[in-house]
Amino acid sequence: MRKVAQLALLVTLFFTGLGYANCPNIVGYECAFYGGDLDPNNPNTNALPNENDIFLHGNPYGAATYQNFVVSGNWNVSGLFTNNFSYILPASAYWEIRTGVSEGNGGDLIASGMAAGLDFEHIQTGHSDFGYDLFTDAALGLNVNLTAGTYWLAVVPQVVNQSGRSFNSNTFGLKQIGTDVPNEQFYNSPSSGANYINADNEGEFPAFSSGVLLTGPEPSSLIMLGSGLLAAAGIVRRRPR
Repeated sequence: MRKVAQLALLVTLFFTGLGYANCPNIVGYECAFYGGDLDPNNPNTNALPNENDIFLHGNPYGAATYQNFVVSGNWNVSGLFTNNFSYILPASAYWEIRTGVSEGNGGDLIASGMAAGLDFEHIQTGHSDFGYDLFTDAALGLNVNLTAGTYWLAVVPQVVNQSGRSFNSNTFGLKQIGTDVPNEQFYNSPSSGANYINADNEGEFPAFSSGVLLTGPEPSSLIMLGSGLLAAAGIVRRRPR
């Protein structure tokens, strides 16, 4: 019976350890990094503009938030996302990965692009605050190789012909995945004159609710492996004592 329990635990850890439960429900991806969920019970819950719309617009954005993440080893980044309080219906998102960002300094641009069509998703999370619903804006289909180091990501929803707003929410580590450098997140807005200022100048922003996706195993592979583990548990259970 002990072996059965151990194998059952292994099956559970296999499916929950991939991080799917804590990241946007995007099939075929797993979380390498996630700053964490919105915590509406925290008195310091807040958000900063992250948008390209009629209110704040520019090329390539009116305002952007930058969340750092630490890569150990080598990652092949397949997607990036931000969780935004939103009253817009974006059809695309501009994304960036940078390194060496500091106060007043955008560092070096590693990769950037525009995600649209099948490579962009605007997903309602089921959370809301400040009179806005919270959405995940994900740039998918990326192919960016990163070596060990600290990087910053931005994903800005694009709706240049709409008058709504979009604000990237902060987080205090609820369901965080991976590693970042706390309180080293930045805000840049050419439209309002903010030049890569530390987000803590605008409130408490230990991290933004943003993340990094890697291509995960195909669902069929997960099912086959999980079924194999369960079958192994059954074999152990039936083995004569």
